[in-house]
Amino acid sequence: MNNAQLNEMKQKYVANGAASPATQFADRAENALIWDADGNRIIDFAGGIGVLNIGHCHPKVVEAVREQLGRVMHTCQTVMPYEGYVQVAEKLSQISPVRGHGKVMLVNSGAEALENAVKIARAATGKNNVICFDGGYHGRTFMTMAMNGKVAPYAADFGSMPGNVFRAPYPVPFHGVSEEDAIRGLKMTLKTDANPRDTAAIVIEPVLGEGGFYPAPASFLKAVREICDEHGMLMIVDEVQSGFGRTGKMFAIEHSGVEPDLITMAKSMAAGMPISAIVGTDTHMDASGPNSLGGTYSGSPASCAAVLAVLEVFEEENILAKSQALGETLGKRFAQWQERFACVENVRHLGAMAALDIVSVDQTPDADLAAALCKRAREKGLILLSCGLFGNTIRFLMPVTIEEEVLEEGLAIVEASLAELAS
Repeated sequence: MNNAQLNEMKQKYVANGAASPATQFADRAENALIWDADGNRIIDFAGGIGVLNIGHCHPKVVEAVREQLGRVMHTCQTVMPYEGYVQVAEKLSQISPVRGHGKVMLVNSGAEALENAVKIARAATGKNNVICFDGGYHGRTFMTMAMNGKVAPYAADFGSMPGNVFRAPYPVPFHGVSEEDAIRGLKMTLKTDANPRDTAAIVIEPVLGEGGFYPAPASFLKAVREICDEHGMLMIVDEVQSGFGRTGKMFAIEHSGVEPDLITMAKSMAAGMPISAIVGTDTHMDASGPNSLGGTYSGSPASCAAVLAVLEVFEEENILAKSQALGETLGKRFAQWQERFACVENVRHLGAMAALDIVSVDQTPDADLAAALCKRAREKGLILLSCGLFGNTIRFLMPVTIEEEVLEEGLAIVEASLAELAS
């Protein structure tokens, strides 16, 4: 079927709230390229929203999944476990910088990981409250919608959210929130809304994902760690988008030297297969009773096989070094754009987790221009994503494994689109 036929079916059968606004349908993909149902070649700077750090259809991952599907597709690991699950648990325990000895729970999505992290924190501390941050994004289930630091489009239409979730400012100096402001705000939240004796955890992204790719300073993350320790609260780090090599380290929190109590991860850990994980200090992970955590498809055999293959690729292809090099390339190009185009401001990157802000003539966020840039890039054959609390951030999530010539082709499209829109 071609794009037009598929769009007609989409309009008839797919719920509006779940339907993509894109009119092209992926037919096949390889590394940083996608071909649509009409045969058009498209460069992918979105990576399935950060899922494809090692690219589309990496041969090693495809082969691992294919081999696993010929052996066992499903048993439900709580009914009859299998080797892949415990192998993944061992590997994640070894690479995750949590305090003490790490234990692991596997689930299906980033939102599920965050939901279960909250459950674990409540069981471990006997407390209920959770503190999150402005601009944070943690998922689309009810608990994670309550935890998100942005209402539209995630929670605007769905009524009341779960309680016991409180919010503090995230340090983004470009938007007028200094590190000192953020620390003061967090301490005020603990005084005015979330009594520490009733607060189980503080949940933070070391680099805001959907909130705009703003890295938290290492000193701020250390302050959060100290506040958690002072009050007997757990520090939960959400690495769903920033993890698995995006920032030049396996996890973004490693840049700060801070050891959290729990880490959540998903997206690029399986290169497109649905799986997520909570890794945490063993005493916390073991706090709830038998059969209190789990799910029918949690840690499926095929997804576990993909994770193990991804970890091999990281070692064999030196992905972390490639991420650092890609970030340096993007940073240099962004600096050129900032000098050339008045609408480009606040360019930044941590490894290959890179972004820039689109602003109007008075230096205020310009979401309309950011949307126009993404639209123009798509017309030229490039998938580009905006994000941010004000909708004016352009984030770059191309595979770390992108070929140099494809990277340059995509960056040239962004530059040409900026030139057209800024003129």
